[in-house]
Formats: sequence, C-alpha cells, structure tokens
Amino acid sequence: MKKVYFTLTFFLALSLAKVLAQDEFALLEQVYVADSTFLIEEGKASYYGTRFHLRKTANGDVYNMEEMTAAHKHLPFGTILRVVNLKNNKEVWVKVNDRLPPSSKRVIDLSKGAARSLEMIRDGVVPVRLEVPNQETIVSLIDYYQENKPEGMRLRLYPEPLEFVRPSIDLLELLIDNQNERVFGSIK
Repeated sequence: MKKVYFTLTFFLALSLAKVLAQDEFALLEQVYVADSTFLIEEGKASYYGTRFHLRKTANGDVYNMEEMTAAHKHLPFGTILRVVNLKNNKEVWVKVNDRLPPSSKRVIDLSKGAARSLEMIRDGVVPVRLEVPNQETIVSLIDYYQENKPEGMRLRLYPEPLEFVRPSIDLLELLIDNQNERVFGSIK
C-alpha cells in the first residue's frame, strides 16, 4: 500500500512540475524583450482603408491603402518608423505622411497594407511600439521639437557601445594560475 501511495505521489509531483515548467516556458515565450535604444513611443494603433483610398493626405500625397504609410499626431512628414505589434511581435516599416486628429487616443493610424502586415485587421486596435531606425533620426527629432517635445514621446540619445576584445579562456586561466602562485608562494 505504501508503495502504491508513494508511486502515485511521485507521478503526481512529476506531472505538476512538468505543468509548471510548461507554464513558465509559455510565459517566457510571451515576453518580448527588445533593445529600447530607438523606442520613441508606445500606445494603441488603428488602421484606415477604403474610405480614404486615393484621397490626399495631410502632406499632399495621394493615400494608397496598400502602401506602408501612417498618420501620426506630431511626427514630421517623411519620418520612417518601425511599428511592432505587441500582441504578436510582427513588425513593419512605415513612412508618416498624414495627421491624426489632436483628440485621438491612438499613437498611430496605419494604412491597411501595414495593418495587414502586422496581422491586426481582425483586432482593429492593437498595442504597438514605435521605433526609429537610428540615432540620427532621434537627433533630428530633438532638433525638430526643441523645447516642445510632445508628452509621451521618448527622445533619448545613448552613447555608442564600446568595442573591446575578449581575452581567450587560456589567458584567463594563466592569469588565475599566476595569482594562485603568488598567494600560495608567499605562504611558504
């Protein structure tokens, strides 16, 4: 009887551990860690399509719902952005060529083609992250806004990463051995 009880307890514990491990793995898969160096804004995105197709945008371009374009409240026309759908980590590069109304709760309104690339057509509105391609764009945005940076927009410069040569493991072992010889050699 004790053997059966022990076996059942063992398999129950093993199954529970397996389920917990799978849950942890599932959580790790859902977490999207990104380099935030070029992140400028996060919020909700929507899309617009057929109603505005072939009409003029705020910058004078003719809107084509299949092109990779977007409307933003503040960014200068021509700004290139990477838009990341935070629900599925799909991303698309777009060019700002239109304006959102100042009262909009969205951070960006995408063309239907861009929304399709992000697989957000069914959802309609999704959480997104907006990134610029490089630090030069951040510098130009800082210059553009000067003291009037829009609330919620993040414009930060980061120093260039330092390049260095990693020593080989053999060299590290030699240094450790030399330190040990000095310490133990002085005891004699």
